[in-house]
Amino acid sequence: MRPFSPDDRTCSGVPSACWIEPLDVAGCLPLRKKDSHKGDFGKVLLLAGSEGMCGAAVLAARAALRAGCGLLTVASSRENRQILQVSVPEALFRANEDMDWKTLRSYDAIGIGCGWGRSEESLLLLKNVLRFAGSPLVVDADGLNLLAENPTLLEFLPEGKTVLTPHRKEFERLAGKFSDKEEMMAMQQEFSNRHGVVVVLKGAHTSITVPAPLGKVNPILINPTGNPGMATGGTGDVLTGILASLLGQGLPASKAAYAAVYLHGLAGDLAAEGIGEYSLIAGDVTDHLPQAFLAVRDYAAGKGQGEAGA
Repeated sequence: MRPFSPDDRTCSGVPSACWIEPLDVAGCLPLRKKDSHKGDFGKVLLLAGSEGMCGAAVLAARAALRAGCGLLTVASSRENRQILQVSVPEALFRANEDMDWKTLRSYDAIGIGCGWGRSEESLLLLKNVLRFAGSPLVVDADGLNLLAENPTLLEFLPEGKTVLTPHRKEFERLAGKFSDKEEMMAMQQEFSNRHGVVVVLKGAHTSITVPAPLGKVNPILINPTGNPGMATGGTGDVLTGILASLLGQGLPASKAAYAAVYLHGLAGDLAAEGIGEYSLIAGDVTDHLPQAFLAVRDYAAGKGQGEAGA
């Protein structure tokens, strides 16, 4: 991590902030042995997509697979079965109503909320996950909105193993209003500490806070990758898929968060180089994930300096 210098203005007034660097990401990605099998790279569950909102599930699932998880199951509305099995044939499908919730602990990581809506059915899904799962957890989109509407559920998030991925409005619903970026980041760190969760606050220069022991202060991690072309529907679903995948491969919540955010932004930058920012869509980010992983690897090996972002 590179500490902010006095000349940095990205987070003016914010104490103890660091840029994420490509070597940080390369250093935490799991190595693959020649005799590996699919069970070595994580069994991941995505609960995503209500009726009429299957696209979020497709985007998250494709990203999870491109980020390297070994086995992926998507649980969604029964109406989404055909779309998902055609769009993502590498993933298993489970209808929400057919889920055996007592098997949740068999998954190495779980991602929830993409394309859920805020129905009673979605709230029940959230409650079942919090009741039965002890696995590392990513909560996005309507999962976050349901937490904001039912704040007592925050206390049931797996402590030290949960990553929340709000954009600013979602974070405001969770934590309360703020007046500027400095206050927002202070609230972000306080929220992380109080609930024992990693918070990925999405936006230009996404910020990441990690819960700190009592009396300690962790630096806020700032992401240098990404571009305005990524301000389009579905890119958050892609990030959720990457995060769940890295958690499933055994990365701790903090490392999975900064690696996923960096690679997500870098994939967006690589996409923008080829097609520009105006035409960039969420699927383009997933399509460029392989190049992002390769760029980070090559940077760590001393090749292609500068190819892996700032």
